[in-house]
Amino acid sequence: MKKIIFLFILLMPMTVSAIETSARSAILIDTNSKRIMYSKDIHNVQSVASISKIMTGLLACESGKLDKEVKVGDEIEKAYGSGIYIKKGEKLTLRDLVYGLMLRSGNDAALAISTFVSGNTENFVVEMNKKAKEIGMKNTTFNNPHGLDEKEMIGNYSTAYDMAILMSYAVKNKELLKIMGTKTYKLTTNKNTYVWNNKNKLLKQYKYITGGKTGFTTKARRTLVSSAYKDNMHLAVVTLNDGNDFSDHKDLYEYGFSTYKNYQILKKGTINIFEDEYYNDYELYIKNDFYYPLLEEEKNDIILKIELEKERKYKRNSMIGYVKVILHDEELGKEKIYIKGMKKEQTGIFKKIKDFLLNGK
Repeated sequence: MKKIIFLFILLMPMTVSAIETSARSAILIDTNSKRIMYSKDIHNVQSVASISKIMTGLLACESGKLDKEVKVGDEIEKAYGSGIYIKKGEKLTLRDLVYGLMLRSGNDAALAISTFVSGNTENFVVEMNKKAKEIGMKNTTFNNPHGLDEKEMIGNYSTAYDMAILMSYAVKNKELLKIMGTKTYKLTTNKNTYVWNNKNKLLKQYKYITGGKTGFTTKARRTLVSSAYKDNMHLAVVTLNDGNDFSDHKDLYEYGFSTYKNYQILKKGTINIFEDEYYNDYELYIKNDFYYPLLEEEKNDIILKIELEKERKYKRNSMIGYVKVILHDEELGKEKIYIKGMKKEQTGIFKKIKDFLLNGK
């Protein structure tokens, strides 16, 4: 038997404002909850240029080979456009290549990474598309590791929404986030000494920026992905075909940080369910905090829906139900409810009986 209990939460107010951008497609998203705070044609599929390299860098960071030495091979002979100008036979680490990829948008670095990680570029592209599906990018097709769509090169196609999903995943990779947020990187190899300055001007223009990637081709025009952290919110912005992208990103972040507040709706630890008598003598708990960004007009609309299974026997630390967070009939998320044991004040024969039912002893 399942029992459902509804609880209402009163939260503090915020102020709402409006904003526009000059992008063909744009999105502002909270990377934790995936709440969309601003959207403009976010599911339109188009060439995304070098912001594709976020996926390339991600796969490199997840390969476990960042500190392995790479000897550059024939693959870079196919590179053109922006580069870090590495040479055949040059030796550097995979980590160095990812810095060159993310800071200078090196197409030669992308080819060297793909060959080293997967054996060849074709296999790497398969992994790019596999990862895209795994993390929920439903309208994305990668055809290369760099994003070029010129000189008979088939480009990479995605949407503002999908690229925001990718960035939301990418910022959780500490190695990649550190690289994306680096302003300058210096390197000496067996053939050259490099000083790479990040092309992402937002790192110097907006103090809350944590990372991102620029992009441009004649077909895609200017594309930009960035992330910023303030007031316990890690937000991401994607703009596609936007001639005013750096300014638009700053404006969108200011809008997001001033309009939304990240509320702690659930706190990990003991959870009290006053309307329930079945588990009245037991200590119940959840394992995680739950935060969600809200607007002023939503402050009184959050509902906690508690669903508990009514069974005779449970082992200690068994899951017995869920607490769901609801806003306007939409489930924002949920946490599992566990049973720890009887409350400390329970004593005597009744405690022994309930302990037997709970633990079988």
